[in-house]
Amino acid sequence: MKRVDDFRLRFGKNEYVPIMVGGMGVDISTSELALEAARLGGIGHISDAMVEDVSDRRFDTSFVKEKTKLYKFNINNMDKAVVQFDLGRLAEAQRLHVGKTMEAKKGPGLIFVNCMEKLTMNGPKETLRVRLNAALDAGVDGITLSAGLHFGSFALMADHPRFRDAKLGIIVSSVRALQIFLRKNAKLDRLPDYVIVEGPLAGGHLGFGMDWAEYDLHTIVAEILAYLKAENLDIPLIAAGGIFTGSDAVSFLEAGCAGVQVATRFTIAKECGLPDKVKQEYIKATEDDIIVNGISPTGYPMRMLKSTPAIGSGIRPGCESYGYLLDATGNCAYINAYNREVSAHPDEKNIVVMDKTCLCTHMRNFNCWTCGHYTYRLKDTTHKMPSGEYQLLSAEHVFKDYQFSVNNEIALPEKEF
Repeated sequence: MKRVDDFRLRFGKNEYVPIMVGGMGVDISTSELALEAARLGGIGHISDAMVEDVSDRRFDTSFVKEKTKLYKFNINNMDKAVVQFDLGRLAEAQRLHVGKTMEAKKGPGLIFVNCMEKLTMNGPKETLRVRLNAALDAGVDGITLSAGLHFGSFALMADHPRFRDAKLGIIVSSVRALQIFLRKNAKLDRLPDYVIVEGPLAGGHLGFGMDWAEYDLHTIVAEILAYLKAENLDIPLIAAGGIFTGSDAVSFLEAGCAGVQVATRFTIAKECGLPDKVKQEYIKATEDDIIVNGISPTGYPMRMLKSTPAIGSGIRPGCESYGYLLDATGNCAYINAYNREVSAHPDEKNIVVMDKTCLCTHMRNFNCWTCGHYTYRLKDTTHKMPSGEYQLLSAEHVFKDYQFSVNNEIALPEKEF
């Protein structure tokens, strides 16, 4: 019986443990979590979702406060077109977050940053260009392009001196998405260094419709592997979504994948950015507690716990402080839904909005409990304490369990009580 440790992910002449820890935002995949993955010889992701807020928390900057002060006059106006990000401040926040993480890196692994195209920020092209190039400025080992098709994202970095040096990858959920991405970027003569194939059991936003259950990761991986072989393209494929044990990972490695990306089991690691009380909600969840809905303003279905406080919340849009999902016209689906409910219930103090949520504010406050399909199995990975709470794990324990386990076994941690 093979173990994950019997395989290696190769980038050129360098080899890594074929385990990537996914980039969960907002600062759920913390620098500490990514650094542990790199120290252990794998690849860790940080996320640049709401990077100005992350910078304020970590480095005592005041990006959010300054933006709120600048646009305070517009708070009661539902037209958010005027609310723009200062590109210089955005670049500074990105360089701080990425740069400080890179300065702390130890060990043979890599640190990547996850950049979502759906963070349109009332300037989709301009803000994405700044985020990508500032990450390269800060010395990041690689950038994973996520939450979008990213047809023009390579071009936004093409003039950067590290464009062909850093590892650049794309997340796709179908062979067609990869084919179009490669065709759109063919003139740059720059293939992605890796492709993450994310299946329907992944956490958070899904690259599928509400018919997600009709798809299967193994099938999608096989289709993409066949396409790459037919086109004679040597691009490492990383499988992601629902890979809960080392044996699950081995099944994809034996099928031809170069590595796996995992995240759900790290949500209850001590290094994870979720508050401890939320980690307990994840562990206690049952299979019936996990749902896929359409409340994200991005238009993508999103998997979460049905008890997440964001569902039904009718808070006032906080775009003057955040505004990460404002499109190029300053619009957001949550603003439209909120205005509709305010108009329908003018005398209500507590507005209820069921069909959309203010993703920025709720993700910032850890009140949008997105999760992977197998979150309900987390209780099987740890010990229940006499208090009724569950013992949290170290990232090293989870990483090594993936790396060395066999026969679908999960190694429980040593009891701390």
